[in-house]
Amino acid sequence: MKACDVHGRDLHSLAQATFAVVPLGSFEYHGPHSPLGTDIVLAEGFANLIDTSLGGAVFPTVPYTACPGKTNKYKGTIPIRPSIIHEYLIDITMGIIEQGIKKIILLNAHDGNMGVSRTVAEYVTGKHPDTSFLLVNWWQMVAIDAAEEIGFEGTKGRGHGGPYEMSAVKAFRPDLVHVEEEDKEFKEEHPLSNYPYILVEGTPKAWDGYTGLIQQTSYEKGKIIVEKASVNMNDLIKNWLEY
Repeated sequence: MKACDVHGRDLHSLAQATFAVVPLGSFEYHGPHSPLGTDIVLAEGFANLIDTSLGGAVFPTVPYTACPGKTNKYKGTIPIRPSIIHEYLIDITMGIIEQGIKKIILLNAHDGNMGVSRTVAEYVTGKHPDTSFLLVNWWQMVAIDAAEEIGFEGTKGRGHGGPYEMSAVKAFRPDLVHVEEEDKEFKEEHPLSNYPYILVEGTPKAWDGYTGLIQQTSYEKGKIIVEKASVNMNDLIKNWLEY
């Protein structure tokens, strides 16, 4: 069910939804080959692949959000101050809860939304202890070591505007991704450690508003990525609902 399509006289159907889905995007530069609405396309695309038999209600995608310093300086990016998106997302989720829905999925397509999603979920569940949030970053729904199986060579494909992300966009909207021969490519940097860490830089290495071996972007790889991610995403949601 799409929440926007519910008529005022049918509000009872919205209250009966098993869960709500709030897709989270961004309006951000992703390189010369990629649309500014990359994260919007992905957030909406995966939201529409959630199994309708599970009874969810998909709410409108949040298109503007906080963007990191490394993309703020590129024209095309429209960033929202972190404090604003934090308050905004609290109001959205609190409003959904007032409709009678106690389970909310924040379906994210933008790295910069990860922190605020967790903060908002922690705050709102403190105010409403009977609620449950599931935070889903679509790109984490496929194993990071699946690159060779997907068809990438010499790269995992990951990274902002890279072949993994843009192949997925191409699967949803093949008309929006245009890699040209002269577009610059960037080899992956070696990690600083095998253990998880977060590195924040205003100007990363191997970077010009995007990264990766983008010539490997393809519709075929995108279909594989989207299929794997959607299957794993739906399995996760089912497990959450049965939890």
